Amino acid sequence: MAEWEIAAAHRAIATVAAGDARLLQAGDCAESLAESGPAATAAKVAVLADLGDLVTRRTGDAVVLFGRLAGQYAKPRSQPTETVHGVELPVFRGHLVNAPEPDPHARAADPRRLIEAYRASARVLAGLRTHRQRGDAGPWASHEALVLDYESPQVRRGEWSGERYLASTHLPWIGERTRQLDHAHVRLLASVTNPVACKVGPGATPDDVVALCAALDPGRTPGRLTLIARMGAERVGALAPIARAVRRAGHPVVWLCDPMHGNTVRTRSGKKTRQLATMIREASRFRATVEGLGLHPGGLHLEVATTEVTECVGGPVPDEDAVGGRYESLCDPRLNPAQARELIRCVF
Repeated sequence: MAEWEIAAAHRAIATVAAGDARLLQAGDCAESLAESGPAATAAKVAVLADLGDLVTRRTGDAVVLFGRLAGQYAKPRSQPTETVHGVELPVFRGHLVNAPEPDPHARAADPRRLIEAYRASARVLAGLRTHRQRGDAGPWASHEALVLDYESPQVRRGEWSGERYLASTHLPWIGERTRQLDHAHVRLLASVTNPVACKVGPGATPDDVVALCAALDPGRTPGRLTLIARMGAERVGALAPIARAVRRAGHPVVWLCDPMHGNTVRTRSGKKTRQLATMIREASRFRATVEGLGLHPGGLHLEVATTEVTECVGGPVPDEDAVGGRYESLCDPRLNPAQARELIRCVF
């Protein structure tokens, strides 16, 4: 990852912070190492570009695209183990760490996977650059900076700026589980010049988030910090006092809505799923809340497949009995492209 690319991504997000554009961040819940070739990357870029075009048609605004691409190989999990067919196993934590097959050997953490992921990421980034060089809609890359053994060795010193930047992605983010001020994840993102993002859940207090803003955006720089609200449809009201406090503190953050992670449920058979109607409700309430405060609703953060999977209920997936038809996610349920388009049409 070149320093100039990160600076360009930062400038693009600054247009969203100024209210002159929207941001759409979307892609797989957890990337597969096997899907890092040109064809797979082209398919993901095409879906993201199509969704971005729809946002532009609905809002009249330019759209800055960020894919959950080229590094979204690790996943935080709520529990350290799971039971499969009566056998307790370490939980699957993404291809960066272990394998999804329900086998004790496959679930053992393997440090060689860090190298495999690095090489896969390089292939995906090469594909993204090809799209940019052709003048096509090429998204910037983003992923959760979760595994510090992978991220920390990729901190570089800029040749022209002399400042530290994270070369693993354009836009790293930290999650609800790793946003604690005394954690190394916050310190890592605070130490680099990349634009950065942080998930904010309903348990966050205004003081928590203002302190995070002070750590991650001390210069109050437009485009530096994106806050991704993932409240759950019934708890969006928790966002208003947080947004007011951030505004009073003078941080020009970009506000995104992640309407997926606060709305995960299980079917009768035990599969994780999400209801499209619930996600639309959260995203619509998010927009109304942010606009009601006189702020700019920057956009959406979605988990979207490139194919017509049946992991979420709604649109072409009529009910939870249809969820198992084509459930291909390595971790959490994703929207298929038709469902993502319906969500965008309902929210904007």
